[in-house]
Amino acid sequence: MAAVLRRVLTAGITLDGAADHGASEAIYLHDPDQNGVELYVDREEGDWPRDQGGNIALNNTPFDLQALLDTYPAQGVSQN
Repeated sequence: MAAVLRRVLTAGITLDGAADHGASEAIYLHDPDQNGVELYVDREEGDWPRDQGGNIALNNTPFDLQALLDTYPAQGVSQN
């Protein structure tokens, strides 16, 4: 996800938002034709938040994009 985020930002694409849903992390933007796009990655199922009954407990909290970039520094980034 960090590599994709870097490519999006390098291309000068403006983000519409980003969210941490607990089971996944998502970045929202528009493509050149102004279609809404969601880029997301699921977490490992064992890391999904669950309520006391064992049901998935999704949330909608801010996704710290800078922390993502800091955690996964660019290494050998391809321009293709």
